[in-house]
Amino acid sequence: MSWRKDKDQGRAERGYHHGNLKEALLQAALNLIAQKGAAGFTFADAARMAGVSPAAPYRHFRDRDELLSSIAQRGFEQFEAALGQAWDDGRPDTVTAFERVGHAYLAFARNEPAFYSAMFESGLPVDANPTLQAASERAFAIIRAAAERLAALSPPGTPRPPALMMALHIWSMSHGVASLFARGDAARRTLPMSAEELLEAEVLIYLRGLGFPTDRRDAREPEAEKPAGPWGKPK
Repeated sequence: MSWRKDKDQGRAERGYHHGNLKEALLQAALNLIAQKGAAGFTFADAARMAGVSPAAPYRHFRDRDELLSSIAQRGFEQFEAALGQAWDDGRPDTVTAFERVGHAYLAFARNEPAFYSAMFESGLPVDANPTLQAASERAFAIIRAAAERLAALSPPGTPRPPALMMALHIWSMSHGVASLFARGDAARRTLPMSAEELLEAEVLIYLRGLGFPTDRRDAREPEAEKPAGPWGKPK
């Protein structure tokens, strides 16, 4: 069977033999996600954009979902790096570092919309792919670590939710602001403040509602104090 029946097939063969088909397919899919969304393209579309035959991608990916999973995994890895750099183990203080994490979250959604869409809008069952799930959990672990540090700032005797619940609450707020206001979508609503300012205000109201100190002068964890139990007082 000849791969050079016409010019298009000639280009497909040259594309397949460029030496990095897998990377070309990933980049093609990212471009398509940026143009059409995570659900707006087919496996054949990715092959066409990469300049290869419709059958060539099956050498590297089982199907479109596996291609999307690879993109989402790479996105979570970059997301983890961005959040980790922003958190910087809570330096110089917990509140300042946590604000940086929020800014990093919004910046990633704004600067990497195709990755963000693959990660959160593709409809992929994350728990069905152990590698993807592990990458997702590592990124979320940074938000959870920050929430645990925030939880340690709770005044003695003040009831508080478990750190995991706090992390989920704050993640939900961050994701909502990122999805609605922080991305470059043409239809997004115009705000009288920046997305960063909106998120900071939301988190501040949330923490104050729980009785947490939000002044950076008080944002140091007491060394000798034992952590409180879930919704209970320190023992």
